Amino acid sequence: MEYPAPISPPPMEGIASAQQSGAMQIVRTQHVYIVEDSAPVRARLAESLANLEGVLLVGEAASAGEAIAGILRTRPDTVLLDLYLRGRTGLEVLRAVHASHPEIAFVVLTNHSDSQYRRACLDAGAAYFLDKSRDFERVPAVIGEIAASHPEIQQ
Repeated sequence: MEYPAPISPPPMEGIASAQQSGAMQIVRTQHVYIVEDSAPVRARLAESLANLEGVLLVGEAASAGEAIAGILRTRPDTVLLDLYLRGRTGLEVLRAVHASHPEIAFVVLTNHSDSQYRRACLDAGAAYFLDKSRDFERVPAVIGEIAASHPEIQQ
């Protein structure tokens, strides 16, 4: 699957203007990147995002190395991040990217929801920590919450 290759800052796709308090506000599409080593789970996440208005999937990765390079290249607003990847962890991806790009919202989605993993991810900068077995269906709502917390992103 081909994805657009945004440069910094991300392109203003889906630009719309809105009057709020007499000031012009520019809103844009929310860019999302998926990091998941399971192809069926990646496909399910991509499908759930495809049904969301104002959301553009800008890339996918199955490994930490691919993820770091892809996230730095596309500069998404949000990253859906699995905790365990081939060879390395999502926590390594989070630490590598969040330090230089704290504006990117990381949503960790994992089957390993023990409190020590939750704490480590939140301490490293994750905005959300979701259990795949309980919270998978919450992903679209979480994407909406992230957009709502950034008024420049279209909802």
